[in-house]
Amino acid sequence: MAIDRRKFLKASCAASSLLASPFIPKLSNARSSSPWITKRGTIKIGLLWSLTGHLSVIEKPSRDVGLYWVDKINKNGGVAGFQIEPIVIDARSDMKTYREGILNLMLNENVLATFGGYTSASRRAVMPLVTLNNGLFYYPTCYEGRECWQHIICTGPIANQHSYDLIPYMVKHFGPRAYFIGSNYVWPKESNRNAERWLEKADGELTGESYMPLGQGNFGPIFKKLKKLQPDWIFSTVVGDSDIYLRKEYIKQGFSPDILPTASLTTSEMEVKLMGKRYGEGHILSAPYFQSLTNETNQQFVDQFLASQYGESGVTHYNMEETYLTFLYFKKAVELLVKEEGESAINPMKLRQYSAGLELTEQESPEGAVHIDQKNFNSWLTPKIGKFDGNGQIKLLYQQDHAIQPDPYILYPQRGECMTTGLHLPNGKVVKAAS
Repeated sequence: MAIDRRKFLKASCAASSLLASPFIPKLSNARSSSPWITKRGTIKIGLLWSLTGHLSVIEKPSRDVGLYWVDKINKNGGVAGFQIEPIVIDARSDMKTYREGILNLMLNENVLATFGGYTSASRRAVMPLVTLNNGLFYYPTCYEGRECWQHIICTGPIANQHSYDLIPYMVKHFGPRAYFIGSNYVWPKESNRNAERWLEKADGELTGESYMPLGQGNFGPIFKKLKKLQPDWIFSTVVGDSDIYLRKEYIKQGFSPDILPTASLTTSEMEVKLMGKRYGEGHILSAPYFQSLTNETNQQFVDQFLASQYGESGVTHYNMEETYLTFLYFKKAVELLVKEEGESAINPMKLRQYSAGLELTEQESPEGAVHIDQKNFNSWLTPKIGKFDGNGQIKLLYQQDHAIQPDPYILYPQRGECMTTGLHLPNGKVVKAAS
């Protein structure tokens, strides 16, 4: 999507003062008083994922899920009678491009909501701009918590919904001594802070930790450390292309899961398909969704998506499914808003308001029943742990017996509680857009 440079520069200059004077788009539709309905009678949404660069391996399939959903929903009458018009921007695995992209989507394209991002770095790059412009951003992947933004809806797990169960599981089944390897940015470091707490509670031992810059892959020195320290297992928060480099170096150095298994929150069916099945076999993943889930809703989702023109990935994985959930929630919220207040009320913050507490049933969600927390707008999810088999799929080993409430400040209860209006501090003050 080409960006009009003159418009973009004007928008960028305005962004610094938008907190006091948020952007209000001009009325452009005779059919409705809502400026988020185009003259053509469509509703625009933004799809902001990396189609190129080191993050494209995991982000491009989420864009594909978005286009699949748009095509499917438009053929079936749209959302609340409106056809959905997707505006696709390639974020190019670059944080500056993420920022340029979100501004273009909100200020030039006037999208009702944007769906995108995979790393916490990308989420944090766009969220100040989304907040300043009273926009809405759907973020469909796991993250570290420890923030309370009022312009975002998250459908992926946070620490108390995956590593909280995963770490004691690894200690029980593989031994107490762990080594942490992560990509060098906020999500792995904060995730490891959580994991270290769970490791301590499980009477485990952290033998060391290392971080690799995003997109890079010189893991040789790290494996030298591993041979010297001899931990029982690795906890990996390495993402994107770097994850592939890690797994290949692991094999090159002569390791195998019976000697040193890895446990991950991010190494999915997609990475294993690209690397080769032997790179995944025997390793552990914790996520709310696996392609191999046998329920009817998931089998229908997998079959229909992979058979569509958008299914070139050849597999589904947790981030694709969590992306799919964002669109299901979006549809429900728009339709509820229109039903209760009419078309003229459509706007991003009204959409957020009607998203609080929304539920997806087992007949709608491929991973099972989920819902959006009414206070912090993260998702209630059921943690699962699985192991890759020789076919690149995941065998379910463990599943919680109920959905777990998202707790973004589980390590920081002294900071207060994330609620609809902001982070409520113990002294009674409320901080908006808290990180």
